[in-house]
Amino acid sequence: MMLTILRNRPSPNHDRRGDPSRIDMLVLHYTGMRSAAAALDRLCDPAARVSAHFVVEEDGAIWGLVPEDRRAFHAGLSCWQHEHDLNFVSIGIEIVNPGHEWGYRCFPEAQMTAVEELCRDVLSRHPIPPHRVVGHSDIAPDRKTDPGELFDWARLARAGIGIWPEPGALHGNEEVDFGRALADLTGIGYCVTGAGERSSVAAFQRRFRPALVDGLIDRETAVRLSEVRAAFSHCRRAE
Repeated sequence: MMLTILRNRPSPNHDRRGDPSRIDMLVLHYTGMRSAAAALDRLCDPAARVSAHFVVEEDGAIWGLVPEDRRAFHAGLSCWQHEHDLNFVSIGIEIVNPGHEWGYRCFPEAQMTAVEELCRDVLSRHPIPPHRVVGHSDIAPDRKTDPGELFDWARLARAGIGIWPEPGALHGNEEVDFGRALADLTGIGYCVTGAGERSSVAAFQRRFRPALVDGLIDRETAVRLSEVRAAFSHCRRAE
């Protein structure tokens, strides 16, 4: 597949992957800066020691910064399915958006089309299963909120990128089983610690129940956790 728009701006911020090299994870971010130019400058600044493999602008322009066979510095302190050092095994895509600090807004159609196209292109080259397509907030919930509750994960899933089970209807009024809900959260892949429990729940809500992101396990969140865990478990069994 050939991408329609691809510009190169090499970043010096990368190094070797592991030995043997493994790429089986895709991490989506937002830039969280005032402009695309500012984000590109930072991602290419050797003093910053941060980078990503790709940047997608709001008009759909795609920048290539780091070769896919090199480790970019995008995930930071992170964890998924009890695995750390995720930069070693992942491709990182930064999506231009000012983020929650500078005026978080919806992602334009041109940008989402480009993100979808880029993700499919990456997946065509690497054995990345749907349950390892994640947001930055999924793998670093104590620190990050991107790409946030306005990002259209359902759209990507319909294109074969990641997982999005459609929410079912709520029935009955049984009490929430908090132990089971937390087990579902861990079963999906979130690395839940005692101190970080609420931020992990908020990260889940941001992605799978974006209408209310408060970090609390209400009944709707508990039901959604069960639905999503079942979908993730089915995907892993199918590998």
